[in-house]
Amino acid sequence: MRSAADLKNEIEKRLKNYLSRDKNGIRRTLLNIFVKAKSLTIAETHKRLADKFEVSYQSVASMVGIIASRIGIFHVIKSKDNDQTCYKLKDQYADLVERAVSCT
Repeated sequence: MRSAADLKNEIEKRLKNYLSRDKNGIRRTLLNIFVKAKSLTIAETHKRLADKFEVSYQSVASMVGIIASRIGIFHVIKSKDNDQTCYKLKDQYADLVERAVSCT
């Protein structure tokens, strides 16, 4: 079983790898939005990203889904009627994400 420190190091490694492939700054901006807002739906995230980037709803959903499933820094909160899914940045990774986003 992994310790909390090992898990945090693995998350940090995945996050750095994810951000290393960020060619136009959209991934960094997406993570920065979640650092500031903590909890958003795909529609809210798309609206905020569309102000700065030409991005489709599906691509935003894909990015958020990858962060939630592969990196593991989001809680996925589904409503009872499956109307909206809310994504929330996990508290234990907020400082890690903030540091990663602030690095150039």
